[in-house]
Amino acid sequence: MANINGKFWDERYAGEDTVYGTKPNLFFKEQIDNLKPGKILMPGDGEGRNGVYAAVNGWLVDSVDFSAVARDKAVQFAHESGTQISYLVIDLAEYEPHENYYDSVGMVFLHLNEELRKTFFKKVVRSLKPGGTLIFEGYSKEQLGRDSGGPQKLEMLYDLDEIKNLFNELNSKIAIKELISLSESKFHSGEASVIRFVGTRKV
Repeated sequence: MANINGKFWDERYAGEDTVYGTKPNLFFKEQIDNLKPGKILMPGDGEGRNGVYAAVNGWLVDSVDFSAVARDKAVQFAHESGTQISYLVIDLAEYEPHENYYDSVGMVFLHLNEELRKTFFKKVVRSLKPGGTLIFEGYSKEQLGRDSGGPQKLEMLYDLDEIKNLFNELNSKIAIKELISLSESKFHSGEASVIRFVGTRKV
């Protein structure tokens, strides 16, 4: 999800059965499986593949996205999976998450412009309870020119030092740039350069 507009994402999600598939992102799954379930915030959750996975595994999920089409598909997917999620459709520039509220936040391929991510990422950090865990994966600037997913605008991609700075209020556990092989859907397929970050809010 990039902050383009809701119409763009409605059209993207309406045109496919599932745009990014129904299986969770592997890095997110690996990290969330090691945490005790609680309340989790999922900004940019799209069709719900990650939020629904968390809900199936005992988490209380608050998903947020720009697209009502994605919301409808995510809620239906949760129902078909025998669970439920709370899903809010809103522009992230206007969204104010509860502070000191969540046990975890999952941010998977959430690409925002530089101005918005400076403010929104700080809100996300403050939404965590002390000791809460943030899980982040996004495309790095070295993804530019690759056809394995992500926005093809340099300013929408991430730099490791930038991510470390935006999340500097957290105790960093993982902060790496990696070249990985993606096989999530036709839109996320092939060799990709990603930034991965896991951190906990300081107690």
